[in-house]
Parts: sequence; structure tokens; C-alpha cells
Amino acid sequence: MENILEIRNLCKKYKEFELQDVNITLPKGMIMGFIGENGAGKTTTIKAILDIIRNYTGEIKVFGYDNRKDNKKIKEDIGAVLDDMFFPEILTPNDINNIMKDIYKNWDSELYFKYLNDFGLPKTKQIKTFSKGMRKKLEIATAISHHPKLLILDEPTAGLDPIARNEVIDIFQSFIQNEECSIFLSSHITTDLEHIADYITFINSGKIILSKTREELLEDFGIVKCSKEEFEKIDKKDFIKYKKSKYEYDILVENKKDFYKKYGINTIDRITLEELMVLMIKGEE
Repeated sequence: MENILEIRNLCKKYKEFELQDVNITLPKGMIMGFIGENGAGKTTTIKAILDIIRNYTGEIKVFGYDNRKDNKKIKEDIGAVLDDMFFPEILTPNDINNIMKDIYKNWDSELYFKYLNDFGLPKTKQIKTFSKGMRKKLEIATAISHHPKLLILDEPTAGLDPIARNEVIDIFQSFIQNEECSIFLSSHITTDLEHIADYITFINSGKIILSKTREELLEDFGIVKCSKEEFEKIDKKDFIKYKKSKYEYDILVENKKDFYKKYGINTIDRITLEELMVLMIKGEE
């Protein structure tokens, strides 16, 4: 399977934070959910992919091109929505259309105005009158309307109500239908990723601690609930992390079936991405 994005041994050091040997591979036609706490390194990784920051070590290839050496070949085919992205507030959506026509050779005004209509966005009002959710919709419409092959999205559904989030998710799923395009999506709304992501990559304190298909995570991983007596009989190599509550232990296991065969404990819950994050970050080893 051809890869649309490859990150190899990406390192970036700041005074109080460091990305350490980040490795990510995103195949063509797939959606990767990128999860982690605030400050874990998600935005730094995204800005490196987009060539916004450059003084890092390692290699990033987009469409097979080095993103530092061949940036001009890459930019036309990337659409981006960043959490701190903004348009000048005096502009209107009509102004943005006129500007983007001069930037992207594949800019599609008809598609852009279709998204504006679908999102219920006024074409002639200044952006300063828009709510946070309206601005986010405008950013998404702008990112997609030059027919990119890769969408890089940092919290694209933040500030949207549930109906608008579903509209946006439908757009993302349609975007990859031709199996030629991919999405790299950072989000704190893990329930969205549970529905649309093909892969989940989890970063914590600048390190990738887990990268699996969505099916592997949600079907194979699980949370075992057991008593103190049961917990003390479990070999530490058979679980990843655990959390102790007042009455029981929650244990994160990588393979529910194998664990049940070995220990016979049948109180094993299906895991959510939110529970996975909490146990991976806050759990004990």
C-alpha cells in the first residue's frame, strides 16, 4: 500500500519540551487519528509536516517528496486547518475566494460556495462577526476547496455543535472515498475518531507510545475489572497499565481473548479511546 505521509525519527527540542524519535506512516486513502494530552507534541508534529517549523532532525516525506527540499511540489496538494489558524477579521468569505484563486491553481470556487451554503455561512459578512464555530466551518471549506490529496487537521471540530460535527465528519469520509486522498486528524473529541479513523496514533510527552488500527484498539484491547485478590495473581507482563479504585482494579490489556483464556476473568469491558488515553497516561505499571 502506497504511503501518502512518512515521518522518520522526527526530533525537535525546545527549552521545556522535546519531540523524541516520532515515527508515523499514513497510507493513501486512510484517516489517522492523532491523540494525546495538550502539550504532548501533536501541534509541533503537525507544524513540522507543514514546514512551519524547520529546525528539527529526522525526515518527513509527503507524497514521496522531502517536505523541506520539495516544499513547492507539496503545498498545492495539502489542505490544512490549524487550531490557532485565523483569517484577517475584516475579510469576508467572498474576499477569501478571490484570494485563494490566486494562490491555488486547482481552487474550485463552485465547490467553495457549495460548502458555504451547506454550512449556512454568509458570503458578504466580515469574519469578525462570525462565531467560533462559523470560523471553523469557513476554515474547513477553504482547506478542502482546492482539491488537496492530504488534509492536515488540528482540532477541526472544536467549537462545533453535534449537528455541525456530523456534517463535517461526513465531508471527511467523502473526501477519502476515491482512495487517493488521506487525512491526518488531531482531535480531543475521541468519539469522532472512533467512528472515522482507520488508524490511531497516540503521543505522550513527545513520544509515540502506541500506533494501531482502530479495529485493533477497540476490538482487541480491553479493561479488565477485578478484585485485589485477582489482581495479585496476574503476571505484570500480561497487562499494560492499571488503575486502583476504592473497590476494584481497572487493568488495560492488549488482547482480551488471550487474557480470558489464561485467567478466566470474564469482566472485561470494551475500551473507548478516552479510557485508553486516561489509563495510558495516568495508570500505573
